[in-house]
Amino acid sequence: MLGLDVCEFGSQLLELMWLTVCYKDIMIDKDSELYPAEEDALVDSNYKAPAQKTLKEIQEMDNDDESLNKYKQALLGCGPQDIDPSTPTVQVIRLTLVCDAAPEPISMDLTGDLVALKKKTFVLKEGVEYRLKINFKVNKEIVSGLKYVHYTCKGRLQGDKDTYMVGSYGPRADEYEFVSPIEEAPKGMMVRGMYTMKSYFTDDDKSDHLHWEWKLNIKKDWKD
Repeated sequence: MLGLDVCEFGSQLLELMWLTVCYKDIMIDKDSELYPAEEDALVDSNYKAPAQKTLKEIQEMDNDDESLNKYKQALLGCGPQDIDPSTPTVQVIRLTLVCDAAPEPISMDLTGDLVALKKKTFVLKEGVEYRLKINFKVNKEIVSGLKYVHYTCKGRLQGDKDTYMVGSYGPRADEYEFVSPIEEAPKGMMVRGMYTMKSYFTDDDKSDHLHWEWKLNIKKDWKD
């Protein structure tokens, strides 16, 4: 039909599908692109962000207003005034899969060798309930709209993109802790296997506070 036989049409369709898969795989490997292009397209080009103030400027504003001072202290805490300029604004310390059914903690240290972490595999039993817990520190300045994003890939195929809104935080000496709502691991023969997770910790300004890669193996049982 239309001068194209069935075999030729089928081969062209398969080639198109393969190119589509390869294109998605190449795009997700570009670590610098944390957001899909369609999200950037929604940004108003005429929008101008308000001028940022330093933490010191905020703390010194309206010092004679007692109620405002109490509010600023509650928001900002008593974070260190003098800190090494080379210290990152946000330090991601640890990511944990909190699962009561797990035989041992499922936790990754994000302050060490991220290349070695890329080679490590974490196991999750299918169908179990779990939460994501992220420990992090905020230094120097207030950060707005912190979020944790990860892409799930199986083989050469990109699966879901999940975004967890963490919130806005002021600097302080102690760690912050974010815990996600309860989730359920996928279940069934078709979803078992090895997944590559490409994770990002970013914010409303699209700052790349940390990105890393790790592997998750969904199994029928913890040890099978």
